[in-house]
Amino acid sequence: MQDLGDRVGLSHTPCWRRVKRMEEDGVIRGKVTLLDADALHLSVNVFVQVTLKNHRENGLTLFEEAVQDIPEIVECYTVSGDRDFLLRVVVSDVTAYEHLLKHTLINLPGVDNLSSTFALRQVKYTTEYPLAALPTD
Repeated sequence: MQDLGDRVGLSHTPCWRRVKRMEEDGVIRGKVTLLDADALHLSVNVFVQVTLKNHRENGLTLFEEAVQDIPEIVECYTVSGDRDFLLRVVVSDVTAYEHLLKHTLINLPGVDNLSSTFALRQVKYTTEYPLAALPTD
């Protein structure tokens, strides 16, 4: 807290109070430890574009609920265009992805088509938001 306070020009106690308020307001949702994917042998990133058979609300909801239980799916977005969802899947190797695809992904509720793109190399990765771009009040 002292380091943060030094960076923003506050002493320990006011800095702590602001952080607590941000946690209570939901601005800070949680604190995490960033792990090294290579060290964990989880360095294969696959982007999976998903098209569903139908677009009824129930079908979308069933798919969204099902992806919550698959740990290899680390991100899931609804998207515009000719696809319905974009998944980011993290696995140890291509064989692990093939197993996940054949036994899990194709069996997700309502799936009509899956298109997989393997990332060759990570050029940029950050968990930081561009706070400098926020409008000032």
